[in-house]
Formats: sequence, structure tokens, C-alpha cells
Amino acid sequence: MASTFTRPSDEARARFLRNPIGVLAAVGLALVATPAAAQETFPTRPIQIIVPTGPGGGTDTVARVIARNLTERLRWQVVVINRLGAGTRLASESVAKAPPDGHTLLMGINALATGALVYKNMPYDAQRDFAPITLAVVVPYIFVVHPSLPVRSVKDLIALARSRPGEISYASAGTGASNHLSMELLASMAQVRLNHVPYKFGIQGVVDVMAGHVTMMMTTMASTIPQVRAGKLRALAVTSLKRDAAAPDIPALAETLPGYEILFWTGLLGPAAMSRDLVTKLQRETAAILHDAQNAKLLTADGGEAIGSSPEEFAAFIKADIDKWTRLARTIQIKQE
Repeated sequence: MASTFTRPSDEARARFLRNPIGVLAAVGLALVATPAAAQETFPTRPIQIIVPTGPGGGTDTVARVIARNLTERLRWQVVVINRLGAGTRLASESVAKAPPDGHTLLMGINALATGALVYKNMPYDAQRDFAPITLAVVVPYIFVVHPSLPVRSVKDLIALARSRPGEISYASAGTGASNHLSMELLASMAQVRLNHVPYKFGIQGVVDVMAGHVTMMMTTMASTIPQVRAGKLRALAVTSLKRDAAAPDIPALAETLPGYEILFWTGLLGPAAMSRDLVTKLQRETAAILHDAQNAKLLTADGGEAIGSSPEEFAAFIKADIDKWTRLARTIQIKQE
């Protein structure tokens, strides 16, 4: 098809002849501004990564590594805000209800997938109210017992628990916490009854297990490997499907209970209505940070793996986690608050 040419008016030609540079500049600015007007400028103010746990822990460390590197990559300030309260709900709700402009992000953890099992009136829906950006780091739990317990393996523990139903106690970071559900999954698969002792903070449980007040616990490798090496705790297993490179001498729980796998995870999310362009940009930058060898080594020094998934992969991961715990909730009694 032949192209159609529209001759400029006499007025337009006269305007060009009087000020050709100005006219060309105006046309150029219009061409540049038109697509830009359809896209929101980002960022325009400090970006906040809201962390639902306290400073110094594993989730906080992941958030701060991401924030520091994003600041360098975006040439814009990215800050970490620790917002504790209501069992991680306060932090998550603040992001779910934030403007979807990319300036308020959540360093989500397992509790995002299990919250609805514990609380009746959730102020958000884990799948509907967030835009997954990237799964950041996954870390297996380590299953530890007090050295006085006469067991050397998960098989020994199961046999002892069957002989003493409901007597062997375990600590957790609270009802519905992922390490509580991890022990309940073990009990369900092994067909044993255990005594749950919930704590407000996981570290309190670790201290009481070391003191012998509680018998055992699923906990993070970072908080317990030094105590295992010092003989203050005995490690029976890790909760990944295979042995972890950070502790290859500790068996995987799946070696005794095939298919058992629990991973503590952290990942970056934003409000649900974030544009696809913003999600893509933040995923690209964050994944590059996580795939950097130096950052990955720092983030996985105590086990686990730096991921940097696509938004779609992260969304599928969250759904699978929710489905897993929902199935378990049908077989155990969890008192909702």
C-alpha cells in the first residue's frame, strides 16, 4: 500500500522557517514524552523493604543485602524497616494496603502461607493481595534434640515416641509457626504423638532445649550449628530432600520419611496492583543481586540456596506451600486466634 503524505499548511511552514530549531526540539520532546507519560516514573522517593522479623536474623540479613545492592543498582535509597507485631501480620498488611507504586515492598516469609491457618480474621489474602516478585532464599531447618535424649537418629526418635506417646516435648516459635507445622508433619508421617510447647520467639525455644527444659526442636541452621558442633545439641536431620552442603554429615529427614521436605523461605513481594513493568524491573535487579556469587555465598553461609526466581515461579511456590499446610491442617488440631 502506498504511503500517504500530508503537506504542511502555509502557517506551519512559515513557523518552521522562522524558528526551525525550536520546532524540531518541540517535536522531539513530544515524541519522547508520549511513551514516557504512559509509564510512571520510578523511583521517586526512598524504597522501603518491610521485614516482619527483628534485626539481625536471617530474614533481616537477606533484606539488608538486597537493599544495599538495590541502592547501588538503582542509584536510589532503599531502606529496611523492621515492623514486628501480630505474628508478622502487621508488616504484611502494611504492604498489602500500600500504594502499588513499587516504593513499599515486603520481605515475605513462610508465615505468609500459614497465617490463615492460625488466625480467623486475616486482613489480607496471601495470594490475592500481593504481587510476587522473586523467591530470594530457601533454607532447610535442622532437627535437634537435647543430648540427654537416648536417640541418635530419626528412626530412634520415632521408636521412642511410639513407646512414650504424647510425652516427648518439642519447642516452636508459636502455634502455626513453620517449625511447629514442621514437627506436626513429622508426627503425622511417622504416626506418633508429641507434646507441643510454643514460645513467643524461636530463640527462647532453642535456649530451653539446650537447657533440657524441652526435648527437641526444628530450628534454623544459623542459630544452632555452633551449638551442635560444641555438643550442646544433637542434630538428627535437616529438612531438605537431600543433605545440605553446609552440613553434609547430617542426614536428610527424607532418608527416614521419604518425601519429607520443609524449607524456610524469604521472598520479595509488593502490593497486588503493581504494574507488570515494575514487577519485572524489581525482579530483574533483585535476581541479579541474588545470583552474584559473593552475595549468594554470604546469604547461604549457614546452609540453603539463593534463588532469584521469576514472579510466576514464586507465585506457584507460595501456592504449593499453602496447599501443603492446608492439607496438614485437616489432620491436626490448630486452635485459631
